[in-house]
Amino acid sequence: MNHQPNAPRARIEQGSTCPSCGAAMAVHHFKRQLGGEVLLDICFACQGIWFDEHESAQLAPAGVLDLFRLLHEHQVDQRQPWSTVLRCPRCRESLLNCLDSTRAGRFAYGRCPQRHGRYSAFAAFMIEKGFVRQLNGGEVAELARRVRTIRCASCGAPVDITRDHVCNHCRSPIVILDPDAVRTALDDFGSKARRQEAADPHAIADALIANERRKSLHSRQARKDVLETELSDLVVGGIETIWNLIRR
Repeated sequence: MNHQPNAPRARIEQGSTCPSCGAAMAVHHFKRQLGGEVLLDICFACQGIWFDEHESAQLAPAGVLDLFRLLHEHQVDQRQPWSTVLRCPRCRESLLNCLDSTRAGRFAYGRCPQRHGRYSAFAAFMIEKGFVRQLNGGEVAELARRVRTIRCASCGAPVDITRDHVCNHCRSPIVILDPDAVRTALDDFGSKARRQEAADPHAIADALIANERRKSLHSRQARKDVLETELSDLVVGGIETIWNLIRR
C-alpha cells in the first residue's frame, strides 16, 4: 500500500460507525507521544472525530499538526447536521453532553458513559489545541450587525448573537479561527515536534521512569457566500470572509 511521506495514512478497512450519521468513519494514523501511532476514526461529512479514551492527549505534536492539516483540507461551509442522540461506536449507548475548557475557550463534546471515548467536532479539536481565540464583546457586536445567527463551533447549535454571546445549549463562547492563533499554535507544535525528532530515547525513558515515580507518591486519580446562508460557522466555514469582516 503506497502512502505519501509525512501525511496521515488512511487504512483500507472501514472504521467504526459514526456516532451521528451511522456511516463508517475513515481511519487515519497519527504519531503518538513517545512512539507508535494513534488511530482516529473521522467522519468528514459530520465533521466529527472519535477519540478512544485519552487518545487526544496521546497525540504527538507532529500528530496534532498532521490532524490539523487533514481537517483543514476537508473543511466545508457547513457540516452535516448532527443527530439529536449521539451513540458510542463501541457500546451504542447514548453519549453524554460534556463541556471542557482551555485557554482558547470552552468546547463541547459527547462522552461515552462507559468511558470508551468521546466524539468531538473538528472545531472543538481546534479549540482544544489552541488554533482559535474567543471573540471579545466588541467583535461579537460588530459581527451581530451583519450576521444575526451563527452556529456554535463546539456543538453546532444555532446562536443568535444579537442576543447571546455564548451558546445556550453548551455554554461555549463565540470563537474564530484566528490567523494569529493558528500561527502561534503551529509554531508551538512545530517546535515541539522538532525537539521530539531529535530527542534521546534514553532521556525519554528516564523521564518516563521519573514521572511514574512522582505519580506513585500521589493518590491515583483517575468562503465566499457564507453570509448569504442562514447559519455560519466561524471556525469550520467561511473563515476568511468573517475574519475580514471583523478586521474592517
